[in-house]
This record gives sequence, structure tokens and C-alpha cells, in this order.
Amino acid sequence: MTLYDELTARGLIAQVTSEEEVKDLINNGKATFYIGFDCTADSLTAGHFVALTLMKRLQAAGNKPIALIGGGTTMIGDPSGRTDMRKMLTKEDIDHNAECFKRQMEKFIDFGEGKAMMVNNADWLLSLNYVELLREVGACFSVNNMLRADCYKQRMERGLSFLEFNYMIMQSYDFYHMFQTIGCNMQCGGNDQWSNMLGGTELIRRKLGKDSHCMTITLLTDSQGNKMGKTAGNAVWLDPNKTSPYDFYQYWRNVGDADVMKCIRLLTFLPLEQIDEMDHWKDAQLNQAKEILAWELTSMVHGKEEADKAQAAAKALFSTGGDAGSMPCTELTDADFAEGSIGALTLLVKCGLAASNGEARRLIQQGGINLADEKVADPAAQFPRDKFAGEGVIVKKGKKVFHRAMLA
Repeated sequence: MTLYDELTARGLIAQVTSEEEVKDLINNGKATFYIGFDCTADSLTAGHFVALTLMKRLQAAGNKPIALIGGGTTMIGDPSGRTDMRKMLTKEDIDHNAECFKRQMEKFIDFGEGKAMMVNNADWLLSLNYVELLREVGACFSVNNMLRADCYKQRMERGLSFLEFNYMIMQSYDFYHMFQTIGCNMQCGGNDQWSNMLGGTELIRRKLGKDSHCMTITLLTDSQGNKMGKTAGNAVWLDPNKTSPYDFYQYWRNVGDADVMKCIRLLTFLPLEQIDEMDHWKDAQLNQAKEILAWELTSMVHGKEEADKAQAAAKALFSTGGDAGSMPCTELTDADFAEGSIGALTLLVKCGLAASNGEARRLIQQGGINLADEKVADPAAQFPRDKFAGEGVIVKKGKKVFHRAMLA
């Protein structure tokens, strides 16, 4: 099986330009390809897994990855998949986030000499002269075509800022610049980026000739991409300080029955033959498949030791009630208690079990919260400071999420 065949069998490829040329490039290790990462936070999320594992797969076959840090494009903000404008970040914020990304990417990609590259589009985008840019590439973009692009459609009703309207040109210029300067001949990204990415391919061909060999692959459907890496309205981070290895493991352990095999195909490096056999698993065997998925991905991000600890803690917790010391813990300070007690809503938000007071209230009203083995029935409930002394108390959300709250 060729590499392209394997990517197809894993469900990774959504659309490509010039399929036969793409096959030739990646199957023979001739692709120098980039994937872009805008620095909108100080950690990558589980939603970046598809991109990271694709880079790892392609590099293992002799292709050269370019991790493009969007130091410049982050200043514009990608409207794709958004109903509102992204938060504006300072250059200092973006530079900090870029450093955090690199440390996490190094767990997947070999940045050794002559291997993968990391570049930052701030290096060329921020020095561009606007009038010169318009004269160089502006005539290559049809406003009518741009407005028909999926990345802009859903923003038209609420209003699309001119700032964001420039994003497609900036992303297209990235490919055009790297094609000429570092030999980048292929771009990869999410299927929701198809319009932006085609802009880059067309720009190269219009400026440098129709025979210019530049390829595009898009991965993962929009619905899968939006679904992956989110839980209770919160991102699942790769940074252990933002999402603990235990919580990370639990997220993947709790994926839906209908999604577990899809995730195993897309995200793990298990042999396809083994996955094909697992496709026939049902009922209790699906729980085993979820444990395999959770362990594989936790091991990839946090190491085998942390994956083993998370798996052992989860099994102990579900089989015997477990050791409170093995689960995620939030330490409460005096500032968290008003007049010697803490409200139920405040507690859930503080522990990261709800993203807001409104979500916490709904969880309680739906009967989904237990504290110290007792159901919390009243959103206005208050708990005294002394209750959290010593080993603290266990807060349970639903049937599968456990958290310990204790005094600092």
C-alpha cells in the first residue's frame, strides 16, 4: 500500500488538486509541504491532531514538513468557521504563543538539520508595502469569487470586516512566497480552508506560469474538525497545565461509540490491518477500543508513563471508586470563599467542570452534579470552607468525569 493509499484508507484526504501529481510527490518523498498554525492561544489543542499526525506520516516517508507559524496572519484573523471576529492579539502575545507551539510540535516532528522547518510568516508579511502588494497580486483575485468562498459566506449576514477580507490574500501569499524561496511545492490544511488554499495555488500559476508544480491537499471534513477537540464548550489542550494528562485521557476515553473507530483511523499509528479487525467490535469491545484510542493519543502527547498513570487512575476510579489522589485536583484559596463558603456555580467553574455559571446551572438542574456522593439539586447551594479540608471532596459530573476540590 502506498502512502497516498494509506492516507485515503484512514479517511484523511478530503480534496486534492492534481491527484496523480500529489501521489507522485508524497509516495516518492518529493513533497516539501506546509501546514499553517495561527497563534491564537498559548497551546495547540486536540483539534490540531490531524495536522500534526499528517506531518509525522509524511515526514516518515521522506517528505519535508514546514510548520508555518502565523505570526502575521494571526494579526488579521481567519474568518473561516467563525460567526464573529477573532480577538486581536499583540505581537508579544503572538510571539509567546509561537514558542509554545514549537515545543509541542517537537513531540511529533523532527526539526533536526535538513529535516522539518519552522518558519513564521511575520518575517515576510509584516514588511510588505500595501500598495506594492496590491500591484503584485491584487489583480489575481476576483472579489466576486472571494465572496462566494465558503470561508466568507457565513460571515456575510453578520458583517465581514475588511480586515478579515484580506486573510485569503495573506494566506495565498504565504504559499506563493515559500514556493519561490524555500521550494515549498504542496500545502495541506483543513477542508474548511479549501478556498483560501486554492487562492495560493492559483496565485502561483498566474504569476509564475500554469506549469508551476504546486499542489493542495485538504483534510478532514468541517463537521469532524469542529467536533474534535472540544468538550463542554472548552478546548482540550495539549499543554498539561491547561488540560491534565488524566483529563486528556478521559476526553478520548469518552468519545461516542460512532466516532471511536473513525478517530483511531485518523489519529493513531496503529496498523490498518489491526484497525480493520477492530471495525467489527461491538458493545463492551467498543470500550476497549476507546481505551486504546485514549492511551495511544495520551502517550503521543504526554509520554507513555503519563498515559499508563491516566489509564490506571481511570480504571481504578470506575472499578472501586478509586484513589482521590489520582484524579485532577483544584486547590481552593481563601479568596474563593465568600463569608466562609463557596457557591455551587463558582465551584464548578473554578474546577473547570463548566465554562460559565449558566452552564453550571444547567448541569445542576439536569441532575448531573454530585458532591461527596450527594446530588447537588440547588444551583444556589453553598458549601462551607471546612468541607474541603484534608483530602477535600470529589465532585462528579455525569457518570464519567471526576474532580477533587481541596483547600490549598
